[in-house]
Amino acid sequence: MTQQPHTPGPPVWDPSHQGTGSARGPAGDWASGGTVFAGVLMLVNGLLAVLQGIAAIAEDDVYARLGDYVYEVSLTGWGWILVILGLVAAATGAGVLQGAAWARMAGILLASLSLIAQFLFLPYAPLWSMIMIAIDFFVIWALATHHPRASSRA
Repeated sequence: MTQQPHTPGPPVWDPSHQGTGSARGPAGDWASGGTVFAGVLMLVNGLLAVLQGIAAIAEDDVYARLGDYVYEVSLTGWGWILVILGLVAAATGAGVLQGAAWARMAGILLASLSLIAQFLFLPYAPLWSMIMIAIDFFVIWALATHHPRASSRA
């Protein structure tokens, strides 16, 4: 008898279709699709954060002034924070879309930082900050649960 190569996966009754099926279950498909969506969200939200930061830097009249807030930072300071986080998030989102392994870990870190920054920006734009916090939770979940399949090529 000759040795036959064996590919991991579910049994296939027709040998000509060996290795063509998906070994992922429904949860794996959700995580995989969620990762692509998380990459798009990071890219778009990074660009929106840059625009939000530019608005805060250019005109301090865009956002309402607050009386006393525990985490008070000047709007110009917030603008620079948002511009820098936005540029890095957009670049990382592009990396996630290209499937870069470093981008998944960097994306989790950046989404966590964005979540904290949006929490601190809550008094200036409450509705927008709450939406961004929810999106950051999704991005963290999608990037943390996605485990790409190992390549079957030798």
